[in-house]
Amino acid sequence: MPTIAPQLPRPAAARRKSHPQSRPQSRLRSAGRRLLRRPSSVLAGAAILLFVLAAVLAPFLAPYDPLQSDFLMIRKAPSALHLLGTDEVGRDVLSRLIWGARASLLAGFLPVLVACAVSVPLGVACGYAGGWLDMLVMRVTDAMLAVPFLIVAIALAAFLGPDLRNSILAIGVAALPTFLRLARAAAMTIRAEDYVEAARAVGASPLRIALRHILPNMLPPLFVQASITAAAAVIAEASLSFLGLGQQPPAPSWGSTLNAAQQYMTTAPWMAIAPGAMIFVLVISLNVFGDGLRDALDTRRR
Repeated sequence: MPTIAPQLPRPAAARRKSHPQSRPQSRLRSAGRRLLRRPSSVLAGAAILLFVLAAVLAPFLAPYDPLQSDFLMIRKAPSALHLLGTDEVGRDVLSRLIWGARASLLAGFLPVLVACAVSVPLGVACGYAGGWLDMLVMRVTDAMLAVPFLIVAIALAAFLGPDLRNSILAIGVAALPTFLRLARAAAMTIRAEDYVEAARAVGASPLRIALRHILPNMLPPLFVQASITAAAAVIAEASLSFLGLGQQPPAPSWGSTLNAAQQYMTTAPWMAIAPGAMIFVLVISLNVFGDGLRDALDTRRR
């Protein structure tokens, strides 16, 4: 008489491998390990963190009041008293740079949040549902993409009025088409996957499919695009402040500091070198970190 062999429990490693919830976490951990193996990305991330800490701790790090004028110290060269010199009204350049990091970081990160909050849900709806909404939104997006990013930001900032909040809103609106097209393309790709078809077959609602399956799997390209767009937003904010459409004097901003320094390039070059170097380092750090994040999240590059 044949005997039935007892079914032995599977090893714990096999159970973990088959558990669907462990796969996204393992992918994120492996992506983090690959990112840490890139020295340039780690250095860029550390530089971004230093800028963030400087902006947050500006009241404690700035040696002087960034708005206090000293007419006895007008355009003084860097010294032990003022490490980066003074500006045209005797204000400490280092203090204004530290406080100005707040405007640049706000203008770099808040427009990305505004663009993602508006474009990602709309892009998922267009890519998953399609129809007349997709056609209408894409035609408007194509029209906005026909105009360069910075030109759109300058036009909107000029229309809304010179102010930091208006410049952040203008940069966020100018960044909408990029995130919208990316979210739509990712949603169209993911909706054809087998797990989405399986969820639809068992009766999952479109909202549940979008929130549980499409949105989590489109986050990696969105993270990469966010870092690249943040670098462009920092340059846009500096450009708007340089043109008088962003942060208004006497409030500190790297762009407005460059605008004031252009008249003294020969007599006080330190007024322009310091803010220009800060913008350069922050933008390079964001771009390098974005490149490393793209390589770490893209499994095809492993």
